[in-house]
Amino acid sequence: MIAAISALALLPLSACSSDNSSSSSSSSSSSVSAAAQPVAQIDAITGKSTAVALDKGFTDALTTLGLTPGVLGTAALENGSVSFPITGGHVKYYTPGTVEPYVQGDINHNGSGLSLTAGPTTVQLNNFDIDPGASVLYGDVSVNGTSAATHALLFNLDGSTLKPLQTGADDTAILQGTRVLVSSDAAALLNKTFSTDAVKAGLLVGIATITLNTK
Repeated sequence: MIAAISALALLPLSACSSDNSSSSSSSSSSSVSAAAQPVAQIDAITGKSTAVALDKGFTDALTTLGLTPGVLGTAALENGSVSFPITGGHVKYYTPGTVEPYVQGDINHNGSGLSLTAGPTTVQLNNFDIDPGASVLYGDVSVNGTSAATHALLFNLDGSTLKPLQTGADDTAILQGTRVLVSSDAAALLNKTFSTDAVKAGLLVGIATITLNTK
């Protein structure tokens, strides 16, 4: 269990070491030597949540654009933070230097998401999927209820500001400090949908706190 928690603690750190421009939509394309074996492995993540404390620059940008944020499904928005329950996933951690990237897996958030509304137009971003090895967060996109994209690259992740691992109640591990940034794909989609050019790639959405069950 200690090894598993230690592996989880390094997830956002590994994210900042990879090159998003060359990442595929899955860590399965990573180079793994035949002799390499994971030193920690969680085949089925059982839950908890990813919360993002929204940055004032992001909320100010939404106000300027006339966009009203909301939540979808099981997500919650309160006290300036939006949270999405973790519904599953898997993680493998390898000894650094034996495999690149040395953290692989997915952290799923099915059935929840974020909405942005201006006048009669609502964009829904949901079913988030974090790929820690590729430093990205994917999700499905719909506009006024009509699908616009599936498993689209929505946000880039930067773990360079990650704080040390904390332990929480009920056998949880808490990782705080990963920066969530608007991707170029998401910026282009939002600009096109809302007829603007004000949404910039790299805009800081907020700081993430990932709470994971360790059992």
